[in-house]
Amino acid sequence: MRDQLKTEAEQPPAVPGQRSVVPPRAHAPVRPPTARPAPATPAEGAAAGVATTGVAATGVADRLAYLDAATRRINSALDLAATLRNIGRVLVPTLADAAVVHLRDPLPNVEREPGFPEELRIHHSTGTRIGRRGRKSGADDRHRSRFGSRSTADTGPATPVTRGGPLAHILLSRRPAESAVLGTPAAERTEALLRELYGTRGLARLAAGTSVVALPLRGRKAVLGLLVLIRRPPERTGRPAFDAADTATAAHLATQAGLAVDTALRYAREWEIANELQRSMLPLRLPQSHGVRLAQRYLPGERGAQVGGDWYDAVPLPGNRVALIVGDVMGHSLTSAAIMGQLRTSAQTLAALDLPPHEVLYHLDEQAQRLGREQHLATCVYAVYDPIANRVVLANAGHVPPVLVRPDGTAELVELDSGAPIGVGGVDFNSVELPAPPGSALLLFTDGLVETRTRPLSDGLEVLRARIEAARWQSPEQLCQEALRILPPGDRGDDIALLGACFDGIPAGDVAHWYLQPRNETPGRARRLAAHTLRRWGLDELSEATELMVSELVTNAVQHATRPVTLSLVRTARLRCEVGDDSPLLPRPRRTGPEDERGRGLQIVARCADRWGATRLGTGKVVWFEQRLPQ
Repeated sequence: MRDQLKTEAEQPPAVPGQRSVVPPRAHAPVRPPTARPAPATPAEGAAAGVATTGVAATGVADRLAYLDAATRRINSALDLAATLRNIGRVLVPTLADAAVVHLRDPLPNVEREPGFPEELRIHHSTGTRIGRRGRKSGADDRHRSRFGSRSTADTGPATPVTRGGPLAHILLSRRPAESAVLGTPAAERTEALLRELYGTRGLARLAAGTSVVALPLRGRKAVLGLLVLIRRPPERTGRPAFDAADTATAAHLATQAGLAVDTALRYAREWEIANELQRSMLPLRLPQSHGVRLAQRYLPGERGAQVGGDWYDAVPLPGNRVALIVGDVMGHSLTSAAIMGQLRTSAQTLAALDLPPHEVLYHLDEQAQRLGREQHLATCVYAVYDPIANRVVLANAGHVPPVLVRPDGTAELVELDSGAPIGVGGVDFNSVELPAPPGSALLLFTDGLVETRTRPLSDGLEVLRARIEAARWQSPEQLCQEALRILPPGDRGDDIALLGACFDGIPAGDVAHWYLQPRNETPGRARRLAAHTLRRWGLDELSEATELMVSELVTNAVQHATRPVTLSLVRTARLRCEVGDDSPLLPRPRRTGPEDERGRGLQIVARCADRWGATRLGTGKVVWFEQRLPQ
C-alpha cells in the first residue's frame, strides 16, 4: 500500500508497449509518448525512467493517453504555485528537457481586460538555469502577488515587453507557437525572442542544436504569459528536435495551462475578497477595560478550505464588566462569512442590553432561525467577567470548552453544558458562574486550533491544556502565542480564532456603590457621598466637578425612576461614575434657550467629563462619565 501512494514525481514514466500500472487519473503519472527504441525489457525500461519523445515510433493511443492525463494533472489544483508545478511536471522530462513559465508582472485581474503586457517575470522553471540570474534551479523563494497569491520563485528582474518586438508579436498574435532549432538559419526570429527574454548571456547558455518552442499562455480574456520548452541537442540526450506532432502536443497543453493559470488567479482573487470580507467584520482592536487585559489572534485556513465563519469579540459593560465572545459559523463560504457578520452584530446588541449569557445565546438562536435553517448553524461561547466581584459567568452553544487558568498556573477545561449549536431551535442554554480571582486567565478559541486532520478533538484539547499549564506566560499575547504552538506544521484546514483574557480584578477599596431612594433629597445625599469618597481616595481636586455632575445625573434619574437609583464610583486609571435607574429612556442632549430652566444637565456633564455615555440595560439604563486622575 505504501508503494502505491508514491507521489507523481516518484512514478517512472511508461514506455511503448507497456501498460501503465497506475490508471490515468487527475494525480496519476502521465504516460509519455516515446520515440527511442524501447529497452531490452519493459521492466528495465521502466526502472531506468526512459522519457523521450517523437511521433514516429509513438502510437496515437499513447499520445492521447498522455494528453488526457497531463490535462487532468494541470487542472487538478486551484493554487497558482501548485498549478505551475504541475505544468512543469507534466512537461519535463516527458515532452521537454526544461520548461520556463513567464507570467505578467504584476499578476493581472483576469476578470477584466488587462491591456498590453508591459512586463513578464519568470514564475516557475524546471530543468534549466536560463534566466535565473545565478539562482539555483528549483529554488523555492516566494513572493506575493497583487492578490496575495503565493507563486513560485521570483527568479530575477521583470522583462519589459517591447511593443512591436518578437516577444510582443508572439503574445498578441494568434500563432499557436514559435519553434526552431538554434544555430540554424530558420531560428533567427526565435533567437531574437530568447534574446529579448533572457539577454545575450542567457541565450549563450543554450548550445547550438537546442530545440526551442515558445507558446503563449492565454486566459479567458487575455494573454497571461509565455511558456518556453527546451530540448537539448540530440547528441547530448539522444532524442530529436521538436517535430510538428510535438509542437501540436505542446500547443494543446499550453492552452490548458493558460486556462488553469487563469482559474488559479480567479480563485486567488475570490479567496482574497472573501478573506478581506471576513477580516473587515472582525474588530480591529479590542477594548482594554480596567481589571482585564485582552489579546486576540485570527489565522485563516488554507486556500483549499475557503473562507470560514470564525469570529471573536469583546464588549464593555456597565460596572467595568466585559463580555467575551468566540463563535464559529459552520461551513466555509462567503455565506458563512456573511452570517458571521450578522451574528456578531446581533451578539454586540444583545450584550449591550446586559442580558445573562444564556439569554444572549437564546436570542442568537432565534436570530439564526430567522436567517434560515438550512446552513446557518453556529457554535458560540459567551462569557461575562466582573472584575469587582472576581467572577466569570459562561454559557456554551455547542462550542469547544474554554480553558480556565488558576492563579497557581493550573489549567482546566471548563465543563459546560454545551447544548446544541445556534440555529437548531428549541434548545435551553444554561449559565455557569465560576470564581475568577486576580491572576487567573481564560482562553476562548475555535475548533481549528485543537482539531486537525491527524489529531482528534479530545486529544487536541488535552494537548492545549497541558501546553498552557506547562508554559510560562505573563500576558494575554503570550497566552495566545503559546496556544498556537500546538499546531502541527503544514497547512491548516480550518480558520482559527483566539481570545485570551488575563483577569487582574479591581480591589474592593477602589469601588463605592450605593442604592438611593428616588426622593427629592436624594441628589444632595449623592453629592455628599461622592465628596466623602473622593476625599478618602485623595482626589479632592476632582471633587467640585464630580459633585456637580453626580447631582445632575441623579436629579434626572430621580425624576424618571420608580425603584432605587444606583450610584457607583470606581477608581482605576480613571475615575468612573455610573448612575442607573429603571427607566429605559436614554437621555439626549438638546439645545436650550436663554429662558429654558431644564435641559442643561447633559451639557454640563459633556463639558466637565473626559468621556460620557448612556447604556440601555434589560431593566433600565446607566448613564456614566469618566475623568482623568490628577498627576
